[in-house]
Amino acid sequence: MRTVHLAALLLSLLLASFSLTAQESDRVRPFVLAEVAHTPLDAKRQSVKTALAQAGFSIAGEYTPYSGSHILVITDETLRKKAAASAMGGYGAALRVSLTEQNGAVQVSYTDPQWMGNVYRMAGDFTALSSRLQSALGRQSAFGSGGGRTVDNLREYHYMMFMPYFDDQVELASYDSHQAALDAVEAGLAAGKGGVSKISRVDVIGKDESLFNVAIKEGAGADAPVMKIIDQAEMRHTAHLPYDLLVSGNKVYMLHGKFRIAQSFPDLTMSTFMKISDAPDAIEQSLKMAVSGQ
Repeated sequence: MRTVHLAALLLSLLLASFSLTAQESDRVRPFVLAEVAHTPLDAKRQSVKTALAQAGFSIAGEYTPYSGSHILVITDETLRKKAAASAMGGYGAALRVSLTEQNGAVQVSYTDPQWMGNVYRMAGDFTALSSRLQSALGRQSAFGSGGGRTVDNLREYHYMMFMPYFDDQVELASYDSHQAALDAVEAGLAAGKGGVSKISRVDVIGKDESLFNVAIKEGAGADAPVMKIIDQAEMRHTAHLPYDLLVSGNKVYMLHGKFRIAQSFPDLTMSTFMKISDAPDAIEQSLKMAVSGQ
């Protein structure tokens, strides 16, 4: 009889283990570590760009926010078409690949398409995109959220109670037409208004929507000082940058700063978040100046 009970207990433990493993595999994290390379950053950047091109990705823009880092904004026809299928899907029209010097090596990481597609509530599946990036760059591990997030949780993500969701976006400016909005944004970024400059522009296919990635160089929301405070983990979150502007129809939007920062740093402690408490409003003011000149 004891043998029967022991067998039942072992079976129960085994099933529980399988259940936990399955639950873990269903969880998503914001970043993927492709590899840790013992190659100079500039040389590795060239090999990464070649690998991305061979996998069918185009580089929309490049950004070096601070010494020892480099970011590639990448896109392809699939992403640009997927973006048209969802409200405000243009935020997901590009992904980001980062190279960061850390402990004498270069961390090559990228934003996980599964995370980005779901946190921006986009329609469709992102498995094929993930596979292409894995084939091109590698996939050692996912990181950026200790316990990970389920897809259902991610599609309703916010940092904590009373914090903004994806759809709590900030309208920065409104114009008479989509083209007028694009022209105003291009002009403002070219002039460096608000200490903001253009890194890339990706036009959604089949919809009047364009994603601008921008560098913020001035104020309390400037990229380098904010990242110096919040990006302290062993695995660097460099691909959090750059920030986004979305021209949708005749209006210009940004994701609320408290959402945009938190979706890349879901495990950020409140004490650390408070150290950059001025950043979300400062980012909004900088981007508003960039697109409206006010």
